[in-house]
Amino acid sequence: MKPLLITRGRIIDPGQRIDEVGHLLVADGKIGWMGHEMPSIPEGCDVMSAEGLVVCPGFIDLHCHLREPGYEEKETIATGTRAAARGGFTTVCCMPNTKPAIDSPTTVQYIRKKALEVGLVRVLSVGCVTKGRGGGELADMEKLAASGVVGFSDDGDPVRGDEIMIQALTMSRRLALPIIDHCEDPVGGPPEGEVKMVARDLSLAAEVEGWVHIAHVSVAASVELIRQAKRKGVKVTAEVTPHHLTLTEEAVTKCGTVAKVNPPLRTEEDCRALVQALKDGTIDVIATDHAPHTQADKEKPFGAASAGISGFETALGSLMALVRHGDLTLYQLISKLTFEPARLLGQKGAGLGTLAAGSAADVVVFDAESQWTVDTADFASKGKNTPLAAAVLKGKVLATVMGGLIVHRDAHLSLKENALVKST
Repeated sequence: MKPLLITRGRIIDPGQRIDEVGHLLVADGKIGWMGHEMPSIPEGCDVMSAEGLVVCPGFIDLHCHLREPGYEEKETIATGTRAAARGGFTTVCCMPNTKPAIDSPTTVQYIRKKALEVGLVRVLSVGCVTKGRGGGELADMEKLAASGVVGFSDDGDPVRGDEIMIQALTMSRRLALPIIDHCEDPVGGPPEGEVKMVARDLSLAAEVEGWVHIAHVSVAASVELIRQAKRKGVKVTAEVTPHHLTLTEEAVTKCGTVAKVNPPLRTEEDCRALVQALKDGTIDVIATDHAPHTQADKEKPFGAASAGISGFETALGSLMALVRHGDLTLYQLISKLTFEPARLLGQKGAGLGTLAAGSAADVVVFDAESQWTVDTADFASKGKNTPLAAAVLKGKVLATVMGGLIVHRDAHLSLKENALVKST
């Protein structure tokens, strides 16, 4: 693994409160140094000029679907991690609605082994709350925690029973891992069903002092409940997706089933509330909920069509609209994709989400001004399902480095090999 010197980039590292132009050295899979000067440069290192570009820690996605095992026609760990690398993600957390579901250490170990064999980025697993995601009997959460899962979820479905949720939240407190709940009450219907389930989860979390993480928040009323619960000291964290921040229900009218997602796209008012919640810390992180499907899955009548958007490769481009419109600063956006997800991962996020010397050499280089047209035929993901097809986005990932290895590099970004660079 050759050392890599990234020069003259705008380095943004919220974990160190840094936003400055400088240089970055990657060596032996770690960050060697970062700064205005070049204190030591290994002879023969590769050099990447990042002048006019942004350099930041690798993005961390707390919520995605890699589909393997069981649904390889939709996505595999190989194709999903390739798509993640193209989107600037160096660590992704895969949800357990696979076949078999991630309810045993055996499945966790399978995913880890497969990711090491064919994956381009770091893959962490989220284990089931209940066996087979059936909602009945609690999975062996202690064994799953020992096998390395980063949280528990029955994603795709909520944890419906109050008693099983109480048991899960009690275990979350003991294991210091979150219960990641897909808040949906089919009886309540959208959007009231989400709000009802969020209220239930917050009440139970307060009762047993457990940790609940609300997945893909989509409704303004849910935001307000989370805000109030945080003020009262309830251990709650939350995430929001790029599509719920930047698209409204009008996309369904225009695009049909490719814009069908669960929870559904909401109103402009909901979008504004989600952006404000992200800005003020009520919502902690951005997570893609990357949900690839086959074309056949999406071509069914609306009620029968699969819900989900393939989101890795368009995440940055769509989110940069928030920066251009003044809703978030670039620094805030990067924090929600790097430092703050790493903080939620705790020990499993140690050394991630920062460019501090000695941390994992996970780096993204992107052009905040580059315009590009979304061409789903060029997606690395098997899932071509996105309402952003043919959209013109501004903000493009040019290089992704994971553990010191360049796992994605745009053809327009040059790499000088075997160059000896003198201090400048």
